[in-house]
Amino acid sequence: MLLLLAVFLAGSLLLPVLVRWLGAQAFVLGALVPAAAFVHALVQTPRVLGGRDAPFELYRWIPQLELNMSMHMDVLGWVLTLIVTGVGALVLLYCRWYFYDEAREVGQFAGVLLGFAGAMYGLVLTDDLVMLVMFWEITSILSYLLIGHYRRRAASRRSALQALLVTTLGGLVMFVGVILLVVDAGTASIREMLALAPTGPLVDAAIVMLLVGAISKSALFPFHFWLPGAMAAPTPVSAYLHAAAMVKAGIYLIARFAPIFALSAPWRPIVITLGVFTMLLGGIQALRETDLKRILAFGTVSQLGFFAVVVGYGTPAAALAGLALVIGHALFKSALFLIVGVIDRQLSTRDIDELSGVGRQAPVMATAAFISVASMMGVAPTIGYVAKESTLTALLEDAQHGSAWGWVALVGVTIGAVLTAAYGCRFLWGAFWRKKDADGAYIPETAWPDPPVGFLSAPIVLAGLTITAGIGAPALDVALQGYAKTLGSEEPGHLALWHGLEPALLLSFGAIAVGIGVFVLSIRTRWDRRRRMLRFTAADAYYLVMRGVDRLSVLTTSVTQRGSLPLYVGTIFVVLLAAEATALAAAMPDRIELSAWHTPVQIVVAPVMAVAGIVAVRARKRYTGVVLVSVTGLGMVVLFATSGAPDLALTQILVETVTMVTFALVLRRLPSRMGEHNASVGRIPRAVLAVGVGVVMAFVAIVATQARMFDPVSIDFPELAYELGHGRNVVNVALVDLRGWDTMGELSVLVLAATGVASLVFVTHRADLLSATRNLPQTKLRSTARRPMVETEEGLRFQTAENRGAPRAWLVSGQQMKAENRSILLEVIVRVLFHTIILVSIYLLFAGHNLPGGGFAGGLVAGMALVMRYIAGGRWELGAAAPADAGRLLGGGLVLAVGAALLPLFFGLAPLQSAVWEAEVPLLGHLEFVSSTVFDVGVYLVVIGLVLDVLRSLGAEVDRQTLEMRSRGVVI
Repeated sequence: MLLLLAVFLAGSLLLPVLVRWLGAQAFVLGALVPAAAFVHALVQTPRVLGGRDAPFELYRWIPQLELNMSMHMDVLGWVLTLIVTGVGALVLLYCRWYFYDEAREVGQFAGVLLGFAGAMYGLVLTDDLVMLVMFWEITSILSYLLIGHYRRRAASRRSALQALLVTTLGGLVMFVGVILLVVDAGTASIREMLALAPTGPLVDAAIVMLLVGAISKSALFPFHFWLPGAMAAPTPVSAYLHAAAMVKAGIYLIARFAPIFALSAPWRPIVITLGVFTMLLGGIQALRETDLKRILAFGTVSQLGFFAVVVGYGTPAAALAGLALVIGHALFKSALFLIVGVIDRQLSTRDIDELSGVGRQAPVMATAAFISVASMMGVAPTIGYVAKESTLTALLEDAQHGSAWGWVALVGVTIGAVLTAAYGCRFLWGAFWRKKDADGAYIPETAWPDPPVGFLSAPIVLAGLTITAGIGAPALDVALQGYAKTLGSEEPGHLALWHGLEPALLLSFGAIAVGIGVFVLSIRTRWDRRRRMLRFTAADAYYLVMRGVDRLSVLTTSVTQRGSLPLYVGTIFVVLLAAEATALAAAMPDRIELSAWHTPVQIVVAPVMAVAGIVAVRARKRYTGVVLVSVTGLGMVVLFATSGAPDLALTQILVETVTMVTFALVLRRLPSRMGEHNASVGRIPRAVLAVGVGVVMAFVAIVATQARMFDPVSIDFPELAYELGHGRNVVNVALVDLRGWDTMGELSVLVLAATGVASLVFVTHRADLLSATRNLPQTKLRSTARRPMVETEEGLRFQTAENRGAPRAWLVSGQQMKAENRSILLEVIVRVLFHTIILVSIYLLFAGHNLPGGGFAGGLVAGMALVMRYIAGGRWELGAAAPADAGRLLGGGLVLAVGAALLPLFFGLAPLQSAVWEAEVPLLGHLEFVSSTVFDVGVYLVVIGLVLDVLRSLGAEVDRQTLEMRSRGVVI
C-alpha cells in the first residue's frame, strides 16, 4: 500500500510529461495506476473480510513526533479504496476522449487528477489520524487546482477559491479536534483509538470539531453552497471529486468514528439535524435548476445529507445500509456526471431548455442514464433499491423501539426520497425527453452527433455495475457485515433484493410515486421557473463575509501602512522596548558580573564603533550615513578575527561589502541629502526612543550572557563536526550538516527576499534582458574595438565620429558606456582580477569544510566579482558576465540543497546525514569528498543568484528605467 502510494506520487509527476508527448492517449497510461491499486484491493479481499489478518503496513516517518506512515485496510477502508481507485481509473480513461481537442493543454490537469486519486487513496487507508489530516488538506489544495482548471474564466477561479476556503477552514477546525483526541487518547493510531473509545468533555469538544471538518468537506448545511459552485470545473472533476471521492471524505470520517462516538451527546443532534435539513434543501433546489450539472450537484448535496444521517446514525443496521448507499451513489452519480459530460462535449450545452429528443437519438446513453437514475430513486433491481430499503427498515425499527431521533431521521429521509424521485425525473426529462413549447407543439429534436464508443464506455460500465451490485446484494451483504458489526452486537440485518412485503417497501415505492407527482406538478405549475424562495442564502452569507474581510483588510492597511518608513520602524521599536523592558523589570538578576574587555583589541575597536554610530546619527548626507554605519560592521570583523572566529570575520566583511553596494544602488534614486523634501520631525521623541532601545538591548545582552544554567550544546560541536560531518571547520559543518535544516530555511528566505526585491522593481515583467549581450555575434563584439557603440533606447548603435577617440575597451561592453563614466584603470583591473576572484570563490567553496570559507562565503566572493563587472561596464557588462538567469541560479541552488538533504532517506539514513569518500589519487595524494559539499554547492548558487538578482533589479533595471525616463524628457 505504501508502495502504491509512492507510485501515485511518481505517476502524478510523470503524467504531465507523457501528455506532452502522447497527447490525450497518456490518460490511458495514467489510468493504469489507480487500476493497479484497484486490483491490489481486490486481491486483499480474503484477508480484509477475514478480519484478523487485515493488511497493515508501517513506516516510522518522524519517530520523535510519533508520526507514522501507516496503512490499514479494514472493511471500511477496503470499500472506499475500491470506489476511489475504480472510479478514478474509469474517469481517467474517460478523459482520453473528453480532452481530445485540448490534449496538449491538460498536462498539469492530468498530473493533479492522478495526484488527487493518490491523496484520496492515502486518506481512506491511513491509520494515523494526523496523517489523515495531511491527506485531507492535500485533497483540498488539489481540488482547488482541478476546479480552477479553466483559469481564464472568472467563474472557475471564484468557485475554486470558494471550495478551497470552505474545505480548508473546516479542515483546520478538524485539525484542532484531532490534536485534542490524540492528546486525550495518547495515540494517533485510529485502530488504537477505536479500541480505547475515549470519553469526556474534552472528547465531546473534539467530536464537534471533527464533525465541522466532515460537514464542510461533504457539503452539508451551512457549507453546502461550495459544491454547486464547483460545477465550473471540467465534468471529469465533477464525476470524480463531487460524486465518488472528495465529498465522500467527510462521510468516511463520520463512518470511521461512528462506532465509538455515535452515542455521545453532540453526535446525533448535529449529524441527523444537519443531514436531514441538507437533504431537503438540496432536493428542493435541484427541482429549480435548468443546468444538468447543477441538477446533479444539488442532488449530490441532498444525497450527502442522506448519507450523513444513515452512516452516522449509530446502529449496525444503519451502518450496513449506509455503506451500501455510499457504494451505490459512487456508481450512479459518477455515471450521470459522465453522461452530462458527453452531452456537453457533443452539443456544447447543458441547458435543459436547449435539449429535446436526445434520448431517441442516443438510446445506449439514455439507457445508462435511466439505470443510474433508477438506482438513485431506489428502483429494483439496482443497488440503490437494496440500500434504500435497508435504510428505511433500519430507521423504522429503531423508531418503533421509541427512539425520537429514529422518527426524525425516518420522516426526513422519506421526504428526501420523494424529492430524490422528483429531481431524478427532472434530470431524465431535461436531458432526453422531447419537449413541447408554450402552445403544446413539439420542439424540433436537437441534432445529435454520435460520440466515440470509448467516450461512453465509462458511464456504461458504471451503470452495469449498478445493476450487478443490486443483483449481487447477498455477496455484498457478506462483505459489509464486518463493518456493521463494529457498531454493536445486535443483528445488523441483511442486504437483499427481496425482503417480502414490509413497511419499508411500501414507504420506498410510495416515495417514488409521490416524487413523480411532485415533478409533474412542478412542471405544469411552472413552479420550477419562479424566483428563489429565500432572498438570503448561505452563498450570500459567504460573499458577505468575504466582502467584509476585504474591507477590513483595506481599512487595516490604510491605518497601518501609511507609507512612512520612520513610522514602521518606530512602531517596531516601541513594541520591542515595551516587551523587553517589561521582561527585564520582572526578571532582572540580583548580581551582574561585567568585564572591561576580553582582548586588548576591544579597547581600540569598540570606541571607534561607538563614535561612528554617533556621527552617523548627525550625518546630513545619506551615503555618508551608510558608510559610517558600515564602520560598525567592519569593527565586528576585527572583533571576530581577534576572537578566534576567522570564518565569521570573512563572512562579515563580505556581507558588509555587498550591503554597501546594495545601499549605493538604492541611494541613486533618493535625494543625496536627508530631510531635503520632508524634514525630520519629532527629533526629541526619536532620540528618546533610540536611546531607550539602545539601553534596553545593552541590558538584554548583559542578562542573556549570564542567564545560562546549563552547558551549551555547542561545546560538543567540534567533536561532532569531525566525527559526523567529517570536517574541521565547525561553523561550516554546522551550517551544512549539524544544523542543516536551519540553513534550508535561510535559503528559502534568501530566495523570497530576491523575489520580493525583483517584484518591487520590475514593473512590467521579469524576463532576463541581460542575455542579449551574451547573444551578440562575435564579429560585432570584435568590431567594437574599432567602432565603439553606445546604448540607446532601441539597443546598441555605433558612436558618431566625434566620439571615436574613446579609450580602448578592455571589457566586452565597456564602449557602450559614456566616455565620462568610463575608467580604463578600473576596466583593466576588473579584466585581470575577475577570473581570479571566481577561482578564489570556488576554492573557498570546497575548502570551507576544513578551512575558513564555505558556500556562503564563496557565493559572496563570486557575487563581488559580478559587482565589479557591473560597476566597470554597466548593465550590458553584467549580462555578459552573468553565468545564467538569476531565477535559475536561485531555483537550481535550492533544488540542489533540498535534494542533498533528502537523498540519504533513500538509503535508510537520516536527512542531511553525511557520507564521505576517500581515495589516494596520483600526484594529488589523499583526497576526501563529503556529501554535504553538494548541499554547500546549493548554498553557493543561491547566494550568487541573490547577488545577481539584486544587481539586475536595483542596478540594471533601474538603469534601464532611468534611460527610458530621460528619453521621455523626465528630469531625474
